[in-house]
Amino acid sequence: MKVMSLNGWGGKLHRSLTRYLGDEAPDILCLQEVVHSPKADHDWLEYRDGDHVLAQRANGFSDVCEVLPDHTAILCPAARGVLWRGSKPIPSFWGLATFVHKSLPIIAQAQGFVHKTFSPDGYGDHPRSRNAHAVRLYDTVRNRPISVTHMHGLRDLAGKMDTPERREQVQRLLALHQQVSEPGDAAIICGDFNVEPDSETLEFLEQHGFRNLIRDGGFESTRSSHYKKPSRFADYMLVNGHTEVVEFRVVYEPEVSDHCPLLLEV
Repeated sequence: MKVMSLNGWGGKLHRSLTRYLGDEAPDILCLQEVVHSPKADHDWLEYRDGDHVLAQRANGFSDVCEVLPDHTAILCPAARGVLWRGSKPIPSFWGLATFVHKSLPIIAQAQGFVHKTFSPDGYGDHPRSRNAHAVRLYDTVRNRPISVTHMHGLRDLAGKMDTPERREQVQRLLALHQQVSEPGDAAIICGDFNVEPDSETLEFLEQHGFRNLIRDGGFESTRSSHYKKPSRFADYMLVNGHTEVVEFRVVYEPEVSDHCPLLLEV
């Protein structure tokens, strides 16, 4: 079974992203920074935040659904804000999505917020609302359940240091995971945490029985060449002691985002 976590960067590298996801076809895809603009009549829109302007795939969620037709797709919006087509504002949902191959029955799931709550009238001030999604699946090949939880951690303009908000965020993340996971499950927690490798977030999860595959693998970055800032880490994948890791990789090629896909085979 292949489990992938990836921040899709709003589909900015749409062609490379969808080609890669279609070819790799992970059994479980945990995708962050997903855009869904049901009223858009163009493929591309712009996200604008002061001087920060970023091309966004108007319906990135639908794009991924098309290349993973054998998956159940679950959209988990964190906010409803505005993207732009020239001077025209387009209402758009932004958040997470989870894609699960239809051969894996979903036997429990929970969706919730790890920071703030759903923002229906704009993306809001930084640090903005952030959510997480947890699913419990039944692996019919191994005849056992597996639990997978992912989040997109809050972005603090001051940096990736430990803060009270991040401390509360990881506590909420673990609590959401525990809503669906049961003792004895193989369990995975992953996502774009927006923290450094020595953060309290990772320490907290390790104290609760999870192993950090990024640290254990000695990886030097989870960012692609499209990311120009000095910090080279944002994305993590952790597993518990019931998870039998066959292989874990940070995928540096092809580049499909300013983040690298994290790919785990269990």
